[in-house]
Order: sequence, then C-alpha cells, then structure tokens
Amino acid sequence: MDKILEFFLLHREAIFIVILSVFLGIEVISHVPAILHTPLMSGANAIHGVVIIGAIIVMGHAEGTAALILGFLAVVLGTLNVVGGFVVTDRMLEMFKKKK
Repeated sequence: MDKILEFFLLHREAIFIVILSVFLGIEVISHVPAILHTPLMSGANAIHGVVIIGAIIVMGHAEGTAALILGFLAVVLGTLNVVGGFVVTDRMLEMFKKKK
C-alpha cells in the first residue's frame, strides 16, 4: 500500500492531467453533432489501430510477468475497441443506404 501511495505522490501532476483529460474528453464528445459521429468513429478506429501496434511493441519488451499480462490485456482490449468501433460504424452507415 505504501508503494501505491508513493507512486501517486510522485506522479500526481501526470495523474491530474489524465483526470482532466477524461473530463475534457467527455465534455467534447457530448457536444459533437450526430452527423459527425461516423467520421469521428472511423478516425478513432485508425488511431486505436496504432495504439494496438504500440501495445504489441511494448509487450515485446516486457521484463516481468505483470508487465506481460498488462500488455496482453491492453492488446486484447484495444482490439475489442477497434472491432466494436468498426461494427458500430458499419451499422451507422447502413442507416444511410437506400432501401430497395
């Protein structure tokens, strides 16, 4: 428990920035018009593809079991995010096709 507290005290500025980024992201996304959601999702899927590549590279350099497990978890969750994003984007694009 002391190591966790020490980590938070040592990196409090970075943690503060991450928390502010989360609130800013929620605020920005909640004000995006519905017409822009499909292009934004496609862009987010491309960015998450790069994140998966980075997670694979970092996992390859892991020096402990915990780091390897966290890296594998990052790759799996990132992949689920990309696949889910493409599924949602495809469903949204289906809404704009003309019905026969």
